[in-house]
Amino acid sequence: MTALSLTNLNKSFGPVKVLKDIDLTVEDGEFVVFVGPSGCGKSTLLRVIAGLEDATSGDIEIGGSNVNTTPPAKRGIAMVFQSYALYPHLNVRDNMALALKQEGQTKAEIEKRVAEASRMLSLEPYLDRRPSELSGGQRQRVAIGRAVVREPKLFLFDEPLSNLDAALRMNTRLEIAKLHRQLAASMIYVTHDQTEAMTLADRIVVLRDGRVEQVGTPMELYNNPANRFVAEFLGAPSMNFVPSEKLGGPAGEDVGIRPEHVQIVETAGRLSGTVIHVEQLGGDTNVIVDIGSEAPFTVRLFGQYAVEPGTEVHLGFEDAKTYRFGSDGTRLG
Repeated sequence: MTALSLTNLNKSFGPVKVLKDIDLTVEDGEFVVFVGPSGCGKSTLLRVIAGLEDATSGDIEIGGSNVNTTPPAKRGIAMVFQSYALYPHLNVRDNMALALKQEGQTKAEIEKRVAEASRMLSLEPYLDRRPSELSGGQRQRVAIGRAVVREPKLFLFDEPLSNLDAALRMNTRLEIAKLHRQLAASMIYVTHDQTEAMTLADRIVVLRDGRVEQVGTPMELYNNPANRFVAEFLGAPSMNFVPSEKLGGPAGEDVGIRPEHVQIVETAGRLSGTVIHVEQLGGDTNVIVDIGSEAPFTVRLFGQYAVEPGTEVHLGFEDAKTYRFGSDGTRLG
């Protein structure tokens, strides 16, 4: 069964159209990530799915039922927000149990669900603590646990890791991935972080200006971007773009080259330039080169390399590993 279906969905705030003709399906058990820059409409789309905002037009189906006029509490969804939104006067156990008490679940059922969610999220030692006695990562796990106990048809995550530091982000990301495997539940996750999107998603939905630019698996989008926007947005470091004329090609086009597909070569290469900065990351090295274009050119070398700024370098790459884009960003080849 399809967990979620959006058909010709639009949302406007007054004269401003925020979501534009969105069609999307999410299958049972699928982990789908909405990704895009700030202001692209991804959080608004999540809120419309949840019923926190009304769609201007179009249809929303959850579990095969149209929920256009269904209030949020009746949609069979559970949402985890960027802010933890925990009750400070309640301990972890009671924060997780509160929604079940409001639903009228039996005490035995509540205890069973809280115990299972606590086990999944390694929260058992903290059940009697209040939120003020927890770290940021622990508080976010409690917020996730509060969603898990409800056994929803659909989980919605709105940038849940953005308040955490780098180490906690990675650990909590692993917890969410593990939870998805254990529950085999349908999940939609909003982020502006393309690393989160690439590492968590079964499929990624790339949004720009309220429209869906491309939908596909992480590797489909990385290896076969539909346009320049998708190519540039996914990948760290970002894809390089060089005017086609600089490589002997036609005017009005750009050639895209991923940093990991470029090598520093001894003899004259396809491009040459001056090293302006070197990022030593331990496992790999990013060499930033001025090739005489508007933007610097990044070379990603796997391993540790000592390259001095000011060094003249020659760069080589294979045509088979490049992408061609028109002046409007359309993918040409």
